[in-house]
Amino acid sequence: MSKKQKLELTWIGKDHRPRLEPRILLEDTANSHHAPHRVSENDIFDNRLIKGDNLLALKALEQEFTGKVKCIFIDPPYNTGSAFEHYDDGIEHSLWLSLIRERLELLKRLLCLSGTIWITIDDNEVHDLKILCDEVFGRSCFVSQIVWRSTDNSNNDAKQFSADHNYILVYAKDSNWHPIPQPGDQGKRGHFKNPDNDPRGLWFDGNPLNSPKRRPNLTFDLIAPNGNAIKPPKNGWRWSRETISEKIETGEIRFSADFTGIRRRTYLADMKSLPPSSLWADIEETGHNRQAKYELKNLFPERDVAQLLGTPKPEKLIRRIVDLATLPGDLVLDSFLGSGTTAAVAHKMGRRWIGIELGGITEAVEWKAGGGFRYYRLAPSLLTQDKWGQWVISSEYNREMLAEAVCKLEGFTFAPSETVYWQQAHSTERDFIYTTTANLSHDQLQQLIEEVGPERSLLVVCSAFRGRTEGYANLTVKKIPNTVLSRCEWGKDDYSLKVENLPKAPPKEGQIDLFGKEEA
Repeated sequence: MSKKQKLELTWIGKDHRPRLEPRILLEDTANSHHAPHRVSENDIFDNRLIKGDNLLALKALEQEFTGKVKCIFIDPPYNTGSAFEHYDDGIEHSLWLSLIRERLELLKRLLCLSGTIWITIDDNEVHDLKILCDEVFGRSCFVSQIVWRSTDNSNNDAKQFSADHNYILVYAKDSNWHPIPQPGDQGKRGHFKNPDNDPRGLWFDGNPLNSPKRRPNLTFDLIAPNGNAIKPPKNGWRWSRETISEKIETGEIRFSADFTGIRRRTYLADMKSLPPSSLWADIEETGHNRQAKYELKNLFPERDVAQLLGTPKPEKLIRRIVDLATLPGDLVLDSFLGSGTTAAVAHKMGRRWIGIELGGITEAVEWKAGGGFRYYRLAPSLLTQDKWGQWVISSEYNREMLAEAVCKLEGFTFAPSETVYWQQAHSTERDFIYTTTANLSHDQLQQLIEEVGPERSLLVVCSAFRGRTEGYANLTVKKIPNTVLSRCEWGKDDYSLKVENLPKAPPKEGQIDLFGKEEA
């Protein structure tokens, strides 16, 4: 393989791509939650909790939130063969990859330039997922594969090895991304101690740094108290003889017990920040799965935790990620919200958030603190089949819903004018769209031409019209539903991670079926 070639993962059905309908979101005010008063000036009220298929929900968010999300955390089904109440977690590798790939591509579009995505996964799919993420985000945007100690108690019944960890794959939108420094977190690092009550505080003992390049004036011997000559490193010492003598006087540099070398104390107080480790083994710092179940049980004391979610993630783990990836006010997204932990943690930390959940577990984010969230559900499919099998506009759509849905299909920003009825949305300052179920006549279109004027343009989407549709200088006329029939998979509401929800992969030319016949 040449250096220019890249590793590409292939699987059965990879070329099949669903044609997602860009649904609109309908607010359910009865399930929205807003604090009765502000607790602080930084309270955030416009968070979003969305109930529905998460792939369709991500598509619904695409137009408004592309390039705006700072941190994405997802805990997708691990494809372990274990069945949970809210989704089927046992999927053949190729099917699982197809469904994950669609979500990753939408999530990438939602990330801002300084954004990152954090994906928890275990041994079953981590290697294939790593290659898939390299394809979607770019191999140069890979940040780290974190090993997280996910249990505080090894499995004594394991036949081979006790699986005590999960992984967190981290990718950035920009390859130059760096984690946010965490100076307040450094005191938790185990290698900083103070056994002799050094007044300068916590420290760790290490070898003095040598000079980055060879400098003859720094290649001198140090004479220990017992007269032993200590040779310099290959490139010489980092400091001059005078500076080293001063550091010996202050105790920052000490001779080893046998006087054959020197040691240098590095003080925590002198460190601006430490790079985060890729090994998250301190359960006091990042929690573990059993702790997460305790947290969930406190929220739902009357419910069986196992029925709520198989492996919820602890708040400490989410907080660690949010600390490294965001600042207050940044937008956090979790499209596999489950128990609501990500939303709860983001809210407590003063971050804006969007959560997508299918199982209806909304109580987890009904906190008593300040701020709030708006609860949305996906609108039904715009088109439905009548009793004759013809595609028609769903009767559940009123005029405003229809106008907003068509705007998404045509790429317009929905912003109805309060004074001009045909200005329902815009793509530029001079380009508008008008959707109506009326049967428009030539005279009505002619009137629109005059109102729009020569300096503006208008896309007219109607259910029917009389006369010609071409030759209007500033109008484009389209008929719905005919103009959108081929764009989407209408009437499909479930793209969840289940085998039965994927279409059968089309046979290749000359492929033999199970009965030995060549398929066309």
